[in-house]
Amino acid sequence: MHTFEVWAPTPESVRVDVNGVTHDMERTDDGWWRAEVDCDSQARYGFVVDGETLPDPRSPRQPEGVHLRSQLHRLDESSWTDSHWTGRQLPGSSVYELHIGTFTPEGTFDAAIERLDHLVDLGIGFVELMPVNGFNGTHNWGYDGVLWYTVHEVYGGPDGLQRLVNAAHERGLGVILDVVYNHLGPSGNYLERFGPYIADGANTWGRTINIGGPQSGEVREYIIGNALRWMRDFHIDGLRLDAVHALVDHTGTHILEELAVRTETLSTHLGRPLTLIAESDLNDATLVTPRAAGGFGLDAQWDDDIHHTIHAAVSGERQGYYADFGSLESLANTLRRGFFHAGTYSSFRERVHGRPIDITHQPASALLAYTCTHDQIGNRAIGDRPSAYLTPGQLAIKAALVLLSPYTPMLFMGEEWGATTPFQFFTSHPEPELGEATATGRKAEFAAHGWNSDDIPDPQDPQTFLRSKLDWDERADETHARVLACYRDLLALRKKRIEITDPWLGHLHVDYDEDGQWITLRRGALQIVCNLGTDAASVPAGGTPILWWDPPRQDETASATVVPGHSFVVLER
Repeated sequence: MHTFEVWAPTPESVRVDVNGVTHDMERTDDGWWRAEVDCDSQARYGFVVDGETLPDPRSPRQPEGVHLRSQLHRLDESSWTDSHWTGRQLPGSSVYELHIGTFTPEGTFDAAIERLDHLVDLGIGFVELMPVNGFNGTHNWGYDGVLWYTVHEVYGGPDGLQRLVNAAHERGLGVILDVVYNHLGPSGNYLERFGPYIADGANTWGRTINIGGPQSGEVREYIIGNALRWMRDFHIDGLRLDAVHALVDHTGTHILEELAVRTETLSTHLGRPLTLIAESDLNDATLVTPRAAGGFGLDAQWDDDIHHTIHAAVSGERQGYYADFGSLESLANTLRRGFFHAGTYSSFRERVHGRPIDITHQPASALLAYTCTHDQIGNRAIGDRPSAYLTPGQLAIKAALVLLSPYTPMLFMGEEWGATTPFQFFTSHPEPELGEATATGRKAEFAAHGWNSDDIPDPQDPQTFLRSKLDWDERADETHARVLACYRDLLALRKKRIEITDPWLGHLHVDYDEDGQWITLRRGALQIVCNLGTDAASVPAGGTPILWWDPPRQDETASATVVPGHSFVVLER
């Protein structure tokens, strides 16, 4: 027997169709409908809501797409091989973001397993998967998900994800999953037919979720239950929570704090650390402040300001939200305090933005730093990577500033060898009108920012997706191999030296010369010297070179180091 149940306070009638046979369901006063049905463990079913058959909002599997029937599914507990896995803490580690569909030519969980040894050799601690839950179509970034409890079938379904997590844990890699709770995709969202899942407002990506309005209790449980399911049932080690600033919650206890409490409870029970990482553009460390100190108690958050200051300083780009960045002063101040906008005026937003971090109590390891993400590449008009417009030495400088900083470093797939394949915005909406609207909107968005709309690839063109797949053969090229070796050496140094993983910003000392175009980071006995200019620079820093991009030389007094253009060196005093 299987108990079919669904929260559906809105419709007048709900029945369940199991393998073509319809069964009555009993409704309770709190809006739940239930029925016990004798069926096989992989039965196909759907809820007949006021006469229309719809997939289960908590569907564990959608073999034929998000519009059709659900399928019962349970992971085979005997297939787990990670009983030895005790977890991994985020501080002191590193993260590698990837998209399953473009990480390998095959675009599956099983194909990704074949590349995990590359990440181990690189020195990575966590693999972060872009969203893998159910969306309409074959390929997509993943942020158009509509069935949050499913795993996309094209990737390999729930069993494929189980195999990937097993394989990662066998190699000592933690797994973080990107989840989206601030909106639903435009196709296949039937939640509103069941109950008040959707609020009246809207954000950039669609209508907002009802997490603080009338009857929001079950909606909150729908979200929190989904988050806990990934970590409990799939052995996921942590979640990256997409755009939490778009979660509208005016209740006494914010849903993020509630999730942090429930996650800590699960972590205690499982006996391994579970990590919650927020993506937020608020520049507010309340998210990662412990609950005992009045915060939400999340473990970490993405820090775009670090990306912007490094990118603008190295590349010289100043368009859009890079307008306030670019000087070495801004880079130095951001490295010292975590946020650039910390109660200061943002010209892009045309208002004061952010608040300062208390660096005496807040460790920098709670902020993720990066030179590339899916957004910072994919939301450029043509999805070009920094390797398309920077020298290999500039790529090395950006890597050194992130990987040798006090922050938790994150890489985006292919960055470590300077991949030249773009990462473009791609969709596969089966509905022609939705595909056209997506393509038109994309062109209008970038035209407003000064990009040539003729250059913007059509998201619906299958070639846009295929162009975005990594070319692993590039690693054999001499230049790419050199960049890869540099990343590997930087990550190895990070693991070896306690000064590098020291998360306290009060111990970081930064010097720079705006005219000379150099900046230094002093980390205990180590000093990272970066020359952002094209010409060699004499930097007043002495010590024994232990790692570099191009060989430095010291002057006669050994009190200064001459660093070639577009290069860095790590000195040990």
